[in-house]
Amino acid sequence: MLFSAIVFFFSLLGVAGLFAVKYWENKHERVLRPGLRQRGDARAIQLKELIHMSRGELSKLPPRAIIIAKTAIHISALGMARFAREMESRAHQLADLVSHKHRFEKRETRSEFLKQVGEHPISNNNGSNGAGSSGNDATRQL
Repeated sequence: MLFSAIVFFFSLLGVAGLFAVKYWENKHERVLRPGLRQRGDARAIQLKELIHMSRGELSKLPPRAIIIAKTAIHISALGMARFAREMESRAHQLADLVSHKHRFEKRETRSEFLKQVGEHPISNNNGSNGAGSSGNDATRQL
């Protein structure tokens, strides 16, 4: 903000100085530094031509900027996905490390009831076990 204000005031002083020089030239009917003025006019014309020629190139800038932005967003999204995948893996490793089931091994159950239920054939929705039983099986009694 400060830089912009400084540039603005220097530009304002420059414009005011040019008007003061023009006023002095008109008052004294004399051209101040005619060689410098001709060189300045030639440079201004060159700058005007350069700006006119660069309009075509500058019109191509927005589509290129969109392509560059799209590519940058794509690359950053892939990087974030890779980072998230790595963090997920590390979180699972940490959870396994702090879990009481870190070295979990499945053992035989001690409960007689669970052993009986595990050995019994699986019944379907209407209560029969698929072999046409009369309904006196352990699963019906539960």
